[in-house]
Amino acid sequence: MTTPNTTAHRQVAYSSRSFWGGLLVGVAVMAGIDEIVFHQILAWHHFYDLGTSAVALVSDGLLHAAGLLAIVAGFVLLLDAHRRGRAWSAAAWAGVFVGLGAFQLWDGTVHHKVLGLHQVRYDVDLVPYDVAWIASGALLLCVGLGLLVRLVRR
Repeated sequence: MTTPNTTAHRQVAYSSRSFWGGLLVGVAVMAGIDEIVFHQILAWHHFYDLGTSAVALVSDGLLHAAGLLAIVAGFVLLLDAHRRGRAWSAAAWAGVFVGLGAFQLWDGTVHHKVLGLHQVRYDVDLVPYDVAWIASGALLLCVGLGLLVRLVRR
């Protein structure tokens, strides 16, 4: 027989699995949006712009491969929770928004400003682009954290 404590522990484990699966999907989706829109369609930057164009292209390919791995891993976690009948969509959505925002915020602060791997654009005033990039990441992250807080309070 399952004790209430064990049942609560399992629910937390499955909601955690839903959250982390959603987070990986969110990170992968934002990485894909960044790569498709800003690296390929607009050609504003590459993941690594401090080398040759061949190095920049390889860095984009590595980002794409990492994004594919993250989305597969995220869906595996979500499908496993669903298969067990323990998927928690609220936790998954919180994870998706945290992942979207975390990727955008990390990219805008660490990749763009701290490490200088690339900028949003070149040969323009970066301030409006940086503000938009970082603010959009912070907004998405706040939405995800708000959903998570609401979930924990339930």
